[in-house]
Amino acid sequence: MKKLNNIKIAGVSLPLYIGLVIVLAITIAMGKLPLNMVGITFMLVVLGHLFYYIGEKLPVWNTYLGGGSVFTLLAGAILAAVGLVPKSVITATSSFMSDWGFLDFYIAALICGSILGMNRKLLVKASAKFIPVALISMVIGFFATGAVGALLGQGFGHSVMYISFAQMAGGMGAGIVPLSKIYAANLHTSSATILSQLAPATTLGNIFAIIGAIVLARGFAKTKYNGNGVLIPVNKEDLEKPKVTLDATKIGVGLMLAFMLFLVGVILNAFVPKVHSYAFMIIIVFILKALDAVPKPLEECVVMFNQVIMTNLTHAVLAGIGLAMIDLSSLAKAMTWQFVLISLTSVVSMGLASWFIGKLLGMYPVETAIGAGMINNSMGGTGNIAVLSAADRMEMIAFAQMANRLGGAIILILGGLLINMFS
Repeated sequence: MKKLNNIKIAGVSLPLYIGLVIVLAITIAMGKLPLNMVGITFMLVVLGHLFYYIGEKLPVWNTYLGGGSVFTLLAGAILAAVGLVPKSVITATSSFMSDWGFLDFYIAALICGSILGMNRKLLVKASAKFIPVALISMVIGFFATGAVGALLGQGFGHSVMYISFAQMAGGMGAGIVPLSKIYAANLHTSSATILSQLAPATTLGNIFAIIGAIVLARGFAKTKYNGNGVLIPVNKEDLEKPKVTLDATKIGVGLMLAFMLFLVGVILNAFVPKVHSYAFMIIIVFILKALDAVPKPLEECVVMFNQVIMTNLTHAVLAGIGLAMIDLSSLAKAMTWQFVLISLTSVVSMGLASWFIGKLLGMYPVETAIGAGMINNSMGGTGNIAVLSAADRMEMIAFAQMANRLGGAIILILGGLLINMFS
């Protein structure tokens, strides 16, 4: 018993954790899991930590197949696919993640904390190079995907509009959902029909981006191309972060400041709907940091809040993505070898392009290939978390969101202009 107590999952002894899982399983089996913040949060946190722990301990998987992050995503998706978790719980989880704002909660903490906790000089210098790398990589990905699609007999137009654009649109809610409506309006058809054609590419692109990020992070770990989450070479002193002692009151202050900045983004989005509220929040926080406008004690509060949320909720978010946002059945139906190859082309071409362009601009190629290239094939905010978590580079979340949102907005505009030409 003493040995079992020494095994800890997220700080909880194994016997107690087994007790948590049993309570969860009984509640779900009885159909009594509260489909609200309490029930869904408990389920995602318990399953997320458990799946992550297993993935990190499994031989081979923990080294070559993505470890805890990928295992958590896959285990969640399998639970949903085989029906071990009831449909009502899956539906509630989907609403909790998106409609109820769980992702907004997580991403607001992540973006504000990662930007305000970053070295100011590093942030300004890296951003000036990062955005051009991301945008050029998207252009290269567009033509490469179309060319491979044409060679495989799928057509240049179909490949770019239904695979390349689906992967680069910036996810589901802010990406392929509005894109499907834009296509439908131009083609005079149902947006639901279009969405069913776009969704498999979005999901598969995200999976390939995760695998690619893992391959680069592990394969080049001990090389000069690896920046360990930092985009450009800097002095070690610039990377040193002051040790922060967690304080309950200061964490609350950080929460208020982070959510206030998110709401400012929401207000600006109401005036300019085509620019996502996340994008506005990133711009605002970036400007505040660049101008050194936030007092250091307040910065510390936001960083503390960020640390608490990342430590306790990252695995829960991954479990939620797997349960509610990765549809294995629709993915399986679309799985022709041509579709897989065209989808892979988008991820590989953008990864290679950003690797070489980043290197040319004096950036770390591993970071640019992951954060400016492959990650732009992800499912928006959730996909960014999955990719960066798998590659152990969560400190790059602000840059990834920046490229994702800017790129996604451009794709929506181009989608409306090009759909009639390529349909």
